[in-house]
Amino acid sequence: MAFRTEQIESALKHLRKQDKVLRKVIASAGEFTLKPKRDRFAMLVQSIISQQISTSAATSIRKRLTEMLAPEKVSPAVILKYSPEELREAGVSPQKAGYLLDLCRCTTDGTVKLSQLGRLSDERVIEELTKIRGIGVWTAQMFLMFSLCRPDVLPVGDLGIRNGIGKMYGFEERPSEAECLEIAEKWAPYRTIASWYCWRCLEGDDEW
Repeated sequence: MAFRTEQIESALKHLRKQDKVLRKVIASAGEFTLKPKRDRFAMLVQSIISQQISTSAATSIRKRLTEMLAPEKVSPAVILKYSPEELREAGVSPQKAGYLLDLCRCTTDGTVKLSQLGRLSDERVIEELTKIRGIGVWTAQMFLMFSLCRPDVLPVGDLGIRNGIGKMYGFEERPSEAECLEIAEKWAPYRTIASWYCWRCLEGDDEW
């Protein structure tokens, strides 16, 4: 599953028309290049590891975990072979080790059927994924965006999104979730694509 070319074109046309500020960001950032993560389980493992730590730290831990599991791939059956103490050797905190093992159990015993989530609405996907300990709304929204390629997701709890909106619109302080939701109303039904450009705008020194 991926964003279709015609879907992206329609989204960009809509966003440029509806928001002159975002239009400038799109022009500067260029082509929309969000790549889907096809391995749904690995995506959730990555999201759990990345919670509340820097990108570089998360990348390091994911690399160490992958090396520890090698030559086998990241999967529920493989991770369940390890204890929390053994996962700690890869840099996974005790709390996150518990979350990973719960993810493995829930996807193994059928509590959450990852292969069937694509058939559900955004709201139902969030409801299913948050059954797993350690997975909250933000992680479920990342899954919707990066694994299921749902076009109209706005992870308003994400600080990058709020910082990006604040930068684009000249807020002196980080805008509230309510302020971001109000601004993003005109982006629907393509708030996923708009969110991606919010992240991109943080990478440069441009003023909008």
